[in-house]
Order: sequence, then structure tokens, then C-alpha cells
Amino acid sequence: MTLVVGLTGSIATGKSTISNMFKDAGFPVIDADAIAREVVKPGETAFEKIKAHFGDEVIAGDGTLDRKRLGNIVFNDDQKRTELNQIIHPEIRKKMLTQRDDLINKNVPLVVMDIPLLFESRLFDYVDRILVVYIPEKLQLERLMARDGSTKEEAQSRVDAQISVEKKREKADAIINNSGTIEQSKQQLSDILSRWNVPHSLE
Repeated sequence: MTLVVGLTGSIATGKSTISNMFKDAGFPVIDADAIAREVVKPGETAFEKIKAHFGDEVIAGDGTLDRKRLGNIVFNDDQKRTELNQIIHPEIRKKMLTQRDDLINKNVPLVVMDIPLLFESRLFDYVDRILVVYIPEKLQLERLMARDGSTKEEAQSRVDAQISVEKKREKADAIINNSGTIEQSKQQLSDILSRWNVPHSLE
């Protein structure tokens, strides 16, 4: 029986660190962000639909998607952003579910679905348990400002664009408080996997 865990957090909470711990321990991780990059490669269905919908102006000279130009088009236009999401999101979800189901058919003990916007996209039925990587919002702002060199206002607006990490924490099946050291976070992950009866060897 495979346990499917949805790994999520909020911006700058350090979800990638925990995702890498799963990978290092040998568990398969389905990465929604990586799939989002895959589905817009030339020849993919989403790429062809974007080209048909937005025109050749969003295609770079080398035939790939010009992400910056497309970003500029949809950034300030809610309608166009919705249209883009309607093209991309079904393709991402299709690939994620195909990968998940392939792994379940192989009877692996644990599959991790790394979905940054799991709560925002309401993808709860894709997973059996939700693991939230948490840090207090004050620390979240500090880390975001340090990482991106953004002002407090810029960082706050990016944090506010997502469901708050406090709300996600309330709805999680388990939480890793990522405020401390990497070793402390790893210990928390080890404890959670033990509680869920998943054999593991977190080094």
C-alpha cells in the first residue's frame, strides 16, 4: 500500500530543503514546478496551445517559449493570466497524476507530491496526507527579503498573495517547523515518517 504525501509550504519557508531530504532518503518526489517547466517545452500540448492562443510573439528565436515576454503579457491582465492557467494547469495535473499512479502501481511505500500551491489549487484529493513546511511569518519575511533583496513591502505583498502559512498549518496532517537547524528539521521528518509507519533511513 502506497502512502501519497502532499508536501507544501509557503514562499521562503524552505520546502525545497525538506523535498531534498525525501530524495536523499530514496523516496520518489513528483515536483509540480519541474513539471510546469516540462509542459511548456516545444512539442508539448501546452506549448502548442500557448503558441496558438498568444501568437508567435511569445516564441523566442530558438523556438522555445519566451517566458519573460509571456510573463509580461499576463502579469497585469487577469483575463489573460486565467487563459494561460487554463491551458497549463490541466497538463501539469495530468502529468502529476500519471507519475503518481505509475509509482503506486509499482507498490513503492511512499510517494511525495511536491506542490507549492496545494492549498491554493485545492488539490487535496491527489494525496493521502498533507505535510506543511512551516516557519513564523516574521521569519518568512526576513528570509524572503534576504533571499531576493526585496523591500519589506515587496516581500509582504508576495506573502499575502498566498494563503497564510498559519492557515495551512492548521489544516495539515503534519508540520515540520523549519525555523531551526537542518538537523532539527530532519529529526522532525524522521519522527513523522515513523508515526506514519513508513520505513526510512534518513541520514
